[in-house]
Amino acid sequence: MSSLLTALKNKKILVSDGAWGTFLHQRGLQPGECPELWNITHRDDVFAIAKSYIDAGADIILTNSFGGSPSKLEHYGLQDRTAELNKTAAAISREAAGVDHLVLGSIGPTGVILMMGEVSEEALYDGFCIQAEALKKGGVDALCIETMSAVDEACLAIRAARETTDLEVACTFTFEKTVSGEYRTMMGVSPAEMVQAVKEVGVSIIGTNCGNGFDQMIDIVQEIRSIDPITPILVHANAGKPVFQDGKAVFPETPEKMAAKVGELIKSGANIIGGCCGTTPAHIQGLVHAIRVH
Repeated sequence: MSSLLTALKNKKILVSDGAWGTFLHQRGLQPGECPELWNITHRDDVFAIAKSYIDAGADIILTNSFGGSPSKLEHYGLQDRTAELNKTAAAISREAAGVDHLVLGSIGPTGVILMMGEVSEEALYDGFCIQAEALKKGGVDALCIETMSAVDEACLAIRAARETTDLEVACTFTFEKTVSGEYRTMMGVSPAEMVQAVKEVGVSIIGTNCGNGFDQMIDIVQEIRSIDPITPILVHANAGKPVFQDGKAVFPETPEKMAAKVGELIKSGANIIGGCCGTTPAHIQGLVHAIRVH
């Protein structure tokens, strides 16, 4: 397996992939259907999404395992298949990436709130352990705890990943700008609080994803860098802030618009740059070109 940190030292800036959910729905995933089950039932479709980002020039792709925790899978009666679904997700992305690209195992939030007593810390931790171990067995190079909003859940996931595997671990939180102009998660966590908490439990890469386009991500990265000038930062940005047209969320930033801002994002301190909601292989191709000429 390759080292994400070593790749960063060798290449300085790495390009990650873009949105997954949008393309699963375009290929037929229905509302209320489990995306992770598609790793078994529609393997070719999942592979095609992963491969499209490799073909676009991404150095890194994630896995179709964002909702692969037992807590999430329980909604579909699939909690007993947690290991199988995560291992298969990793194997699909590993096949698409080949030996010369990196695979990050995606671990998203469980949807339960620890402070509300909906589930025990032990149960959440055990679930994250199953997920992390299965992703490693499937062939990922590192793990990405992503789209987090609560420090306690994120730290449990990081601990599980580090104690179950020997893989490097990245962690990203999703921030929104408050009316007072500050960035906070929906649980009230600031970028500075995120950095301190996740670094204490041994994360290798920090960052932010979803909820914002490059303009806001530049501000967030600058705030993170004011706290931590050293740790690599991963950014998965939306294609701008969504606007609603005809009852649907539309992401306004074209590949050209995102690519035009990548230099400023790098200057602010980002090391791994990719897309989230609304981004396509064309966006990633645009980022790759912009970074090469940067």
